[in-house]
Amino acid sequence: MKKIEAYVKPHKLADVTRAMHKVPGLHGLSVLDVRGFGRGKADGAEDIVQHEGFDYVPHLKVEAFCSDVLAEQVVSAIENAAHTGLRGDGKIFVSPVADAVRISTGERGEGAV
Repeated sequence: MKKIEAYVKPHKLADVTRAMHKVPGLHGLSVLDVRGFGRGKADGAEDIVQHEGFDYVPHLKVEAFCSDVLAEQVVSAIENAAHTGLRGDGKIFVSPVADAVRISTGERGEGAV
């Protein structure tokens, strides 16, 4: 199993969600509001958040868990949907998942996802 974490621009969420709905076998995703900074400066960003003298740019974190077989398809879907061609489009991280447990049934492994 894989955990896919993508940091995308807030205005790209609908595009990313539509792309994820088209991946057969992907059963869900989570979206979190996050803010951060990267290599570039936040100059020109309209929604800069300042905290203790530092500028943060808002992003959304999209998380999905899937089988190893689906991972590349999910990554490609996010990459294509979130791409604007401008600096700061975001990042995608893929990590292995050792196990998953469905709380309601106790089912384990990929079936729990």
